[in-house]
Amino acid sequence: MLAGLTNVTFEFGARTLIADATWHIQPGERIGLIGYNGTGKSTLLKLLVGEYLPSKGTVERSRNTSIGYLHQDLLSFDTNDSILQVALGAFERVLQLEKEIEEIGRRLEITGDEKTLHEYTDRLHELDTLGAYNIHHKTEEVLQGLGFSNSDLQRPYKEFSGGWRMRVLLAKMILQQPDLLLLDEPTNHLDLPSIEWLEKYLQHYQGSVVIVSHDKYFLNRMVTKIVEVYQQELHIYNGNYDYYENEKAIRIDQQQKAYENQQDYIRQNERLVERFRAKASKAAMAQSILKKLDKLERIEDAALERPNIRINFRVDKTPGKVLVELKDISKSFGDTKILEHTSAEIDRGDKIALIGANGKGKSTLLRIIAGTETFKGHRKWGHNVEESFYAQHQLEALNINNSVLDEMKECGSQMTDMELRSLLGCFLFSGDDTDKKIKILSGGEKARVALAKTIVSKANFLMLDEPTNHLDMHSCDLLIEALNKYEGTIILVSHDRYFVSKTANKIWEIDNYKIKEFKGGYEEWVEWKERMKKLETKSPGSGDSSQESGNSNNSLSKWNSKQKGSSKKTDDQKDNSKKVNEPEAHLSINKEHKKELQKQQKLFQQLEEQIAAMNKKKQELEASLVDPVVYSDKQKFRDAEEVFKKANAEVEQLNKRYEAAFEKIMELEAKSAG
Repeated sequence: MLAGLTNVTFEFGARTLIADATWHIQPGERIGLIGYNGTGKSTLLKLLVGEYLPSKGTVERSRNTSIGYLHQDLLSFDTNDSILQVALGAFERVLQLEKEIEEIGRRLEITGDEKTLHEYTDRLHELDTLGAYNIHHKTEEVLQGLGFSNSDLQRPYKEFSGGWRMRVLLAKMILQQPDLLLLDEPTNHLDLPSIEWLEKYLQHYQGSVVIVSHDKYFLNRMVTKIVEVYQQELHIYNGNYDYYENEKAIRIDQQQKAYENQQDYIRQNERLVERFRAKASKAAMAQSILKKLDKLERIEDAALERPNIRINFRVDKTPGKVLVELKDISKSFGDTKILEHTSAEIDRGDKIALIGANGKGKSTLLRIIAGTETFKGHRKWGHNVEESFYAQHQLEALNINNSVLDEMKECGSQMTDMELRSLLGCFLFSGDDTDKKIKILSGGEKARVALAKTIVSKANFLMLDEPTNHLDMHSCDLLIEALNKYEGTIILVSHDRYFVSKTANKIWEIDNYKIKEFKGGYEEWVEWKERMKKLETKSPGSGDSSQESGNSNNSLSKWNSKQKGSSKKTDDQKDNSKKVNEPEAHLSINKEHKKELQKQQKLFQQLEEQIAAMNKKKQELEASLVDPVVYSDKQKFRDAEEVFKKANAEVEQLNKRYEAAFEKIMELEAKSAG
């Protein structure tokens, strides 16, 4: 055992957070620590590292166990050192040895004695065994994996924002390779590529890892055990988050049935006592029943401690078909290009997730759409559009002298106090919390008020920038449910893959300064991206790989963006025509090739839609195979199996045609370029 709790009770003032809890962490375990906000997850981590002492019980830590603990309080650290130097601080012994070797080397030059020479060679040997000559490479690799560019590495740590500082400290902790790594919301400050990198790194991590996170995708990929803090107790589930959800539902159902049976038993016995208590001949029996009931270990009601309050949107007006049209948009910050001559449109009913790495311009694009960011080009609102924009900087618009409830009343939603209190409960404001003044709220609490105000508005177009950042899992689920019922249009920025997968029907990505659109959900997009990567490696052509990649990206832009007119020249071609003074004939695409290219692009889109439809049908057929009604009937099962096999064969055939169409497009584009 590396560390653990034995019969631990922890009280915070008059409030008991944990009662009689036992939990032992074994070598090599990957554990997800979950629970509603305020139930004591971070407190448990602080107990494990010794920052808090238990009211009762014992906290155990193996004498030789090294523990790394990543948490928000680390952000108070500040320094002028570069981020590379801060991360290299993980190799404390190596840095100390380097200083000692330098000092001993100076002494050796003066004295030249054998004892100093031995001392010098001993230090060199230790440096070698610690792999010191590789530490710069390892540190740079980890920092780059977490999203830093080469040019960032020498920049002072103090120049970076809180989110980027947390990445540096995460890098340092990873490089220290402690036996036990405690991570409190590690994905909060990471973009998608960095989260994916962290997943891959931690999956091969030799030590044990405990993760507090509300990112279900991350937990599913990372953990093999879930520890839930619930009703002052620790409940342990041996599986990932999906397993926990299923198993918890079974446990609650079993407990509820046991509770109801016990309540029936208690009521029956209480009736017997009432009936016989007055009769002298039966008084002893009544007393015996009462004693038995007193000794009975009561089963608690299994009802969830948080009710499933519904968040309901009210949309007053129906907008036109197109809500926002973006034409020839360009945006730069100094020499940093964000968008260049790109176009797109948002249609009624779209639920768009704007995703990708930090620094690509997602929030900037959202601000351009909202009209709060300057840009070159044209943005045109559609008919009857009533928008509502949620972003972190919107917190400044809150009236700090209002109570939370009063702030909600000013939205003009015409909801009653009771309805507003119920809604605020979804955003983690319960009871007297709704009467708190805005000025005394934390940053996270203010963000939740601003989000609640956005949700309660009667807007038919919502723009949401990281809406789940300060919500727990249950509140995220309620928000997902509400957004799925919402009849309006949404565009959102989020790094929470579960949230995106459950809410978006289109994906926007900023790539090569262009908006590229994928018509489909997040999981389909991921599948499609992986398929494209595989196809790119197979694609013919004599050019180098970067040229092929460029061609394929150009193709994807044409297939999936909303930019109209495939017969017109692309933006890149327009730019080239300005720069290179050649006859127009050399730049225009051969008409036959062009016609064939358009035909293949159309076929490619049709095949993509057919594959998506067939995959959906295949999933339904697969589900029918495990239906008890089907598998208990031999003939029904055979028939279902036969239909499933045919569907599977059809998907394989469609995939072959899909790949062939892709290769044909690549070939035609190569000819056109030549």
